[in-house]
Amino acid sequence: MKVVIAGAAGQLGRALTGILANRPNTTLVEIERPTYDVSAPAVSNQIAEIAPDVVINAAAWTDVDGAEANPKAVYAVNALGAAYLADGCARCNALLVQISTNEVFPGTPGRIYREYDLPGPGGVYARSKLAGERAARQRHARTIIARVAWLFAPGGSNFPAKIMAAADRLGALQVVDDEYGNPTYAPDAAAALLALIEQDRPGIYHLVNEGSASRCEFARYILARSGRRDVEVTPIQSSEWPRPAPPPLHAVLVNEAAAALGITLRPWQEAADDYVSVVCAHDA
Repeated sequence: MKVVIAGAAGQLGRALTGILANRPNTTLVEIERPTYDVSAPAVSNQIAEIAPDVVINAAAWTDVDGAEANPKAVYAVNALGAAYLADGCARCNALLVQISTNEVFPGTPGRIYREYDLPGPGGVYARSKLAGERAARQRHARTIIARVAWLFAPGGSNFPAKIMAAADRLGALQVVDDEYGNPTYAPDAAAALLALIEQDRPGIYHLVNEGSASRCEFARYILARSGRRDVEVTPIQSSEWPRPAPPPLHAVLVNEAAAALGITLRPWQEAADDYVSVVCAHDA
C-alpha cells in the first residue's frame, strides 16, 4: 500500500508516520512545501503521478485566531487544498482522508454532536474547514472525513504543553471553565484512522478519545498527573479571555459511525496519562 501524507510534520502527521514507517508492505510518501503545495492546483497532477492508494490530508492552517486576518490564505490551504487533493485522488482512484475539526459545529451549550448533525461554523478557520470537507466529498466519492478535536501529542505545541509551561513560569493559572471539547491524543487518533482506512468505508467520522472536559478540567488533570498538583488554577469564563475567533463553547463530538465498525478510542484520561509519562520521561 502506498500512502501519501500531507502535513506530516504536524501532531497527527507525526503520529501517522510513526505507525506507517514500520508497517510491512507499506510505502510512505510525505509531501511538504515547497515541493508540494496543497494550495496550488499543480498538486493535483503531482498526486496523480505518485498514484498512491491512500492520501491523508493533515495539512492545514491551524492558527485559529490568526485566520481572522488572513481569510484568503486560510481558504487556500484548508478549502482549495482539499479540492486539489481530491482532484488528484479522483484521477488515480485513491482513497482520500480529509482531516477536519469539531469547530465546524456551533458548540451550543449542552449539545453533543454526532456525525449526521448539521454543521454551523463560526470563524474563518471553522468555515474554511467545513468548505474543505464539502469540496473533498463533492470532487471525489472515495473520501473519508475524519473530525478530531483538541489534539495533543508529545513534542507538539498544544494545550497540555502550554499549560505545563505556563504553570512553571507563573506558578498560578486562570483557565476557561465554560469551553468543552474532547481531549484527543494524536497517536490514538492515528491508530483509529488507519483502522478506518483498512475498512475502506467513505463517510464522515468522529475520531476522538472517549469523554469530554472543560479546558479547566483538562488543565487540572494534566497538572496533577505531571507533579504540579499544587499549582492554583482559577476557573474563569470565556468572556474574560477574549479572542479574535471565539471558539465554540460546547463542540463535543460523539463517535457513532466508527464505533459501529468496531473502532473506538479509550477515555481521554488514560491517553493523557500516557502523554504525561512520555513528556516527563523526556524531561527527566
